[in-house]
Amino acid sequence: MEKPIHRVLTVLELLQAHPGLSGAELAERVGVERRTVRRYIVELEKLGVPIQATRGRDGNYALMPGYKLPPLMFSNDETLALSIGLRVARDLGLSDMTPAVASTQAKLDRVMPKALKRKIGNMNDVVSLDLWRPQTVSGSEFFAQITQCASAAQRISMNYQARDGVATQREIDPYGVGYLYGAWYVVGYCHTRHDLRSFRLDRVRAVEALPKTFAMPKQFDVLKHLRESIAAIGRTHAIIVLLHADIATARSAIPSSIGKLTVQADGVRLDAQADDLSWFARELARLDIPFSIVKPKALKGALTAHLKQLLKAHG
Repeated sequence: MEKPIHRVLTVLELLQAHPGLSGAELAERVGVERRTVRRYIVELEKLGVPIQATRGRDGNYALMPGYKLPPLMFSNDETLALSIGLRVARDLGLSDMTPAVASTQAKLDRVMPKALKRKIGNMNDVVSLDLWRPQTVSGSEFFAQITQCASAAQRISMNYQARDGVATQREIDPYGVGYLYGAWYVVGYCHTRHDLRSFRLDRVRAVEALPKTFAMPKQFDVLKHLRESIAAIGRTHAIIVLLHADIATARSAIPSSIGKLTVQADGVRLDAQADDLSWFARELARLDIPFSIVKPKALKGALTAHLKQLLKAHG
């Protein structure tokens, strides 16, 4: 169970990160009652931390301007969270960040109490993650610059080499960066194509921040766009499946990356594309809702073959 001193230090970290927070906001973030927050503020003041407080029902708290905090401190749970986060970062294909990940973990190991080291153990040996294996071990050279421009809503000029080797110069309004199916992408509005586009980071050859800003779309979902755009890529086989369910059930069963769902009078139509019908048949076999294959006929054969294989394997 987290000790009160850890919560007091959490309040200090929150005040450092934000110019001013109300008592209600602090209480919600720390997970305590408002009167407990007031007690923590008193404890910080006893430790010599100068805090400005405004009167009112909730009160508003802020550190005095110019106050320098003592060296960074982490609780045991925070250290564990950092170690897991570093483990995840190491496995996401950003090879340029590997030295930074290793050095950060080394610093944590150096200052970590022995009891905590025993608790955590060797993260690389005992933690397994269900992540898509990176398609490439590059892509991070411009990661920081692109994410910074996305946060600042600043346009970028980007030299991009497509899969066929053709290089183009693009002006992009970067809406965000996402990791999907083992690759990192930047998604945004392309002024060269006058449409939304996604670009793999490992194919970016140069990036320059431009003195232009843009309006970020409200509630833009980077991963949703990536899934839908990847699902729309032309494949060898065009597929239509009728799902005998309502739209809510269909959406919970079919990822947006598989295909497009459309409500019809007799159910929900799934339009998809695939190069490998055997793979798509296996995806259909996992569904717990009834369906009918409209086309192609070869998909019915692939599904029948998969079911026969299952029956044979399980007697």
